[in-house]
Amino acid sequence: MELLHLPPYSPSLNPAERQWEELREKEFTNKVFDSLGAALIQAARGQNCLERSSAELRSLPVWLWKLESF
Repeated sequence: MELLHLPPYSPSLNPAERQWEELREKEFTNKVFDSLGAALIQAARGQNCLERSSAELRSLPVWLWKLESF
């Protein structure tokens, strides 16, 4: 197994950051919420949709072109 040396701060290589970016683009673009609770409900709906689309969810953490640049 080969180790990859990553920069100390690399949010673009973090799978959670990619998932959040996907949710922001699809569920929060051009929307204003009346409360934090409404935003949390929208986030949960988006997460559920993302989980149902397994192919899309599996592709999120993989950015091969970024890994090849190291």
